[in-house]
This record gives sequence, C-alpha cells and structure tokens, in this order.
Amino acid sequence: QVQLAESGGGLVQPGGSLRLSCAASGRFVSINVMGWHRQAPGKQRELVARINSSGDPDYLESVKGRFTISRDSAKDNVYLQMNSLKPEDTAVYYCSVIYRDYGGAHEHWGQGTQVTVSS
Repeated sequence: QVQLAESGGGLVQPGGSLRLSCAASGRFVSINVMGWHRQAPGKQRELVARINSSGDPDYLESVKGRFTISRDSAKDNVYLQMNSLKPEDTAVYYCSVIYRDYGGAHEHWGQGTQVTVSS
C-alpha cells in the first residue's frame, strides 16, 4: 500500500508560479511512474505530466514549456514546477504513481490539491 502526500497548491495571479510536491511512502518494491493529473470543474481528469524511472518526462501539450516535472527517486518524491500560469490551469491537481509490490503493479492517487489562477 502506498500513501501520497501532496502539497503546494494555492491561489496565484496569472503569470505567476507554483511548485507542487508529492511524497510517496509505504510498502512497495519500486515506483515505475510518477505523475500529475488535474481535473477542472465540469471537465474530465487529464494527465498533465508524468516521469518514468529513467527520468523521461511526458507533458500535456498545453503545458509544454511552462511546466516541469522532476523526480527525486531516492526520496520517492515528485515535483511539478508550474510557471506562466493561466486561468485555464485552475483545477484540482492529483499526484499519481504506478508502483510494484509483490502482488504486481498498481496505480494509486493522492487526495488532490487545489490550484487557482485568478486576478
């Protein structure tokens, strides 16, 4: 079982920056993929960015060049640096991991942290 602790959300003006953090803990053999999804009111949850165990990132097209995902594998932490934020980035952001234990591969989600971009 994995526990995910997210932090870093809040209210920011357009053009501002925020940094989200997520720390994974619990019983697992390895964490293969760490990522961030978001869900805005009335919209489906979408993948914002993810990073694999080799450090290779993937990004949602609309955040490329503005967001940077990074990972500290020694601490099982993942970060999302968000710059040049826009009102359309407003959403609840969820940390997610795909991890392995002795029972196989699993996906787990955090509780979410609110990001609001508004003047």
